[in-house]
Amino acid sequence: MGMTMAEKIISAHTGDQVFVGSIVRARVDLAFANDITGPVAVEEFRRMGAKRVFDPSKVALIPDHFVPSKDIPSARQAKVIRDFASEQGIEHYFEVGRMGIEHSLLPDEGLVLPGDLVVGADSHTCTLGAVGAFATGLGSTDVAMAWALGEVWLKVPPTLRVDLVGAMPRWVSAKDVILHLIGSIGVEGALYRAIEFGGEGLGQIDMDGRFTLCNMAVEAGAKAGMVPPDGITLEYLGPRAKRPLSPILPDEDAEYERRLVVDLSGLEPLVACPHLPSNVRPVSELRGIRIDQVVIGSCTNGRLSDLRAAAEVLRGKRVAPWVRLIVIPATQGIYLSALREGLLEVFVDAGAAVSTPTCGPCLGGHMGVLAEGERAVSTTNRNFVGRMGHPSSEVYLAGPAVAAASAVEGFIADPREVVGG
Repeated sequence: MGMTMAEKIISAHTGDQVFVGSIVRARVDLAFANDITGPVAVEEFRRMGAKRVFDPSKVALIPDHFVPSKDIPSARQAKVIRDFASEQGIEHYFEVGRMGIEHSLLPDEGLVLPGDLVVGADSHTCTLGAVGAFATGLGSTDVAMAWALGEVWLKVPPTLRVDLVGAMPRWVSAKDVILHLIGSIGVEGALYRAIEFGGEGLGQIDMDGRFTLCNMAVEAGAKAGMVPPDGITLEYLGPRAKRPLSPILPDEDAEYERRLVVDLSGLEPLVACPHLPSNVRPVSELRGIRIDQVVIGSCTNGRLSDLRAAAEVLRGKRVAPWVRLIVIPATQGIYLSALREGLLEVFVDAGAAVSTPTCGPCLGGHMGVLAEGERAVSTTNRNFVGRMGHPSSEVYLAGPAVAAASAVEGFIADPREVVGG
């Protein structure tokens, strides 16, 4: 019997063949945390009596949630992981001005490669499966254990295979693909499963889009989102990888718990309405809902192609007078590329605020907290009650083109009507 990607990668990190449902002890290639989860992990690391991390080159610390520090408590949080990185000689600590949102920064730095087993103290660690790794989010205590031992306990998940077919229409993006999937199977439709994406349609989705697909796998309850490495993957990793590439592919006769097919040609721009990522409707059905804020960025849609899509809609236009548009490139590298391409000038000319990389508004932390009764269209990944601010606020999730069109109109809007095509 053949094996899925998840099974093969976990097996390679245990030294033995694994089976769905078995609980195994697996070696990790990278274990990381941020300025919210990191301090808890540091405390637990010390509580368990650990003295040194298992390998300073396989630990990463990224302050990205409440930075630049918004107040004294957040400054203390950042200081904890800064001091721990210095004490432990951790090679991959990324300071403000040189950092980025962790799930975008780590692959761009070549620190996650095909076949790796990666754990992070953040639920959206599954983003990294886009390069062909098994990457999953854990609690801070489990990550502390990984820092100390270089190993984690895992239950081998069954795999849901999603095959993409058909041609993707203009203004439809990977965000619409994953929203469609979550809307179809629900927020528990892939509970503790790996989602493996494939099919002929996958070739139309670039690396930025693949990160988006895997990022929101967890919003369907998945343990991991994964894309089999191909030419697109290797072209992205070629100039970045700091280790030899050893792609792991699923077997042709792999046994999947379930297989689904998504016809890209039948999709249109979608929006997830409050208060679940599965409450998905076509943007064409939502015209006329007045909004107060738009956020374009985050680990879901803060990459360069996302910014290009938003700029294409915004070029030569102005943001509605009552709307706050906040644009946040996911890393300093992406920020610099957007600057050189003139994208930031488009945003500023349109009336947007452009921020240094941060997760801030996504979790209602800073740089865009919503007041009571306000509505936002956001390219982030969650729209639970109070996610971005006051419990009575509302968050509508969408791709960059819909978000930009909505900023211009001041109401939820369809890019096909604002720009055409």
